[in-house]
Amino acid sequence: MNQVNLLRDSLKKHLPWHGARLNFLALFLMALIRVRTVDLTSLSLAFRTCAKPESSYKRLQRFFANFNLDLSLIAKTIVSLMNIPQPWVLSIDRTQWCFGSTCFNIFVLGIVHKGVAFPITWTMLEKKGNSNSCERMDLLDQFWEIFPTAQVSYICGDREFIGKEWLTYLMIEPQIPFRLRIKADHKIGDGQKSLASSILFAHLRMGESQTLSGKRWVWGRQVYVSALRLEDGELLIVISNDSGKSAIADYAHRWGIETLFGMFKTRGFHLESTHFNQPERLSKLFTLMSLALCWAILIGEWLHEQIPLKIKKHGRRVKSIFRYGLDHLRMIFLDIDLKQNEFIRCLNFLSCT
Repeated sequence: MNQVNLLRDSLKKHLPWHGARLNFLALFLMALIRVRTVDLTSLSLAFRTCAKPESSYKRLQRFFANFNLDLSLIAKTIVSLMNIPQPWVLSIDRTQWCFGSTCFNIFVLGIVHKGVAFPITWTMLEKKGNSNSCERMDLLDQFWEIFPTAQVSYICGDREFIGKEWLTYLMIEPQIPFRLRIKADHKIGDGQKSLASSILFAHLRMGESQTLSGKRWVWGRQVYVSALRLEDGELLIVISNDSGKSAIADYAHRWGIETLFGMFKTRGFHLESTHFNQPERLSKLFTLMSLALCWAILIGEWLHEQIPLKIKKHGRRVKSIFRYGLDHLRMIFLDIDLKQNEFIRCLNFLSCT
């Protein structure tokens, strides 16, 4: 039994797909890890089959054009693979880039776990710029449809994710705790007068933080308001609906989704190299990349337990856990016939549930 069949059998434990589809997924994951790009031409050259690259290219095109993916099944597979405990911290954000006249704008909701926001649901915004309240509510509704009984600790969002309608949605019973950053020019009221955030917290020095006493009016809703003066002098102002004491520290988990985007793009699979301009195909590509991401991180965590990554003078690791695992898998796949034992060991991490 060759390596593709072994990988296919491991994936079958999570995905009840037809054998041919699982076989394609196994080929795709191995090729993606080998070439570290989602460019179809490069992927077709790395398919481990007897078929010519032209045939592999057409096979790739057919999959993304015709096969319907159950995104809820993928989301549940990701949670199972990564063994993410509840309650969950959610993070939302967009990643946007342009290729020629085509603009790609992917709006993602992820569960933050060990510093990474694992993608659970997403939508392709067929426009440039920010999401609106309806798009945010739709994305969160999709999450609840997949995980109706999930326990959510809170949801994080950057300065884009603000507004009366959005806050109202989050505060409708049952409330969803949130940690949302607001702009320095947003008004904060105490019931008598309103002042810009930058004025209220103008006294803060670098590294100093403050939480205003009681709830204040922001965007027509009463919330707790906390602020921190960053090292560059900018104010980080966070609103929350349940408590202001830990809002600043909690908000730091939002960065997990930026980490995710870095792994999908220049530090990992070069998502921006895709030429897809159909939202459905781009969504399918995002799905397959998510599975590769999980596998690489699982391997990286195991390797770090065996041989811990060195710490540089600035206090950060020489490489990320994701890159540690990705490099290891790539090393195996580039010479897989001589590294069969290592390959089988890596398959075991896909069998864990």
